[in-house]
Amino acid sequence: MKYVVKLGGATLQDAELLHTCAKAITQLAQDGHKVAIVHGGGVQLTKLLDQMGKKSEFVAGLRITDAETRDAALMVLGGRVNKTLVAALTQCGQEAMGLTGGDGHVFRARKKKTNPDLGFVGEIAATDPKWLDAIWTMGAVPVISSIALGFDGEYYNINADEMASATAVATNADALVFLTDVPGVKGADGNVMRWLSLKEIPALEASAVVTGGMLPKLKACKDALTAGVRRVRILPAQSAALLPDLISSRVNDGTEVIAA
Repeated sequence: MKYVVKLGGATLQDAELLHTCAKAITQLAQDGHKVAIVHGGGVQLTKLLDQMGKKSEFVAGLRITDAETRDAALMVLGGRVNKTLVAALTQCGQEAMGLTGGDGHVFRARKKKTNPDLGFVGEIAATDPKWLDAIWTMGAVPVISSIALGFDGEYYNINADEMASATAVATNADALVFLTDVPGVKGADGNVMRWLSLKEIPALEASAVVTGGMLPKLKACKDALTAGVRRVRILPAQSAALLPDLISSRVNDGTEVIAA
């Protein structure tokens, strides 16, 4: 089976949690599944921008990205964060190959049209997963940072949740899992919703029960499900050890997003 696993920057900051995630992903791969990882790195990028004296601003969970911020994102996401994750998998005995969405034209981006303008924030316009297939053929795990190359020759910062969804769709994945630093999607009562249907999402957004970074995450869930991905789950990273059981048994942690 094919799994796409999205890891957030907060998870990658915690060495013990990173090891837990890498170990679970390694088990999936060594059980014969094809696994691709998509990662963000917003926490690390914000830290670098702070050091540069640049203020981080967000609109609906998306970072306003001028040219300098974009270049910093390319350095942080495509460099340090990506290679840290590759190293963690290697330490667990699993070969991994790090790349950005721009390498091999795996993903092509276009500027995201928004009001206000977000700068070098893009959305996926085209995909070609042949290099991911090649990496899988070699028995390795592709580790993809959320940067893609536009048709205009510019690199664009892509929301990592959107990149993960696009990866799942492009590879016809059986499951898309978001490993997060939150326990799941919380309802109006503050409790984690074990099941969340797509038809319930608009009301959560309209009542501001769901805000910030959860907005693009739920959009990514919707895009994946409507394009044919069978299973989509938002899972706390602390429960990453449950990944190998996700398809074969009942997993109660996190939130399962369903099309119905």
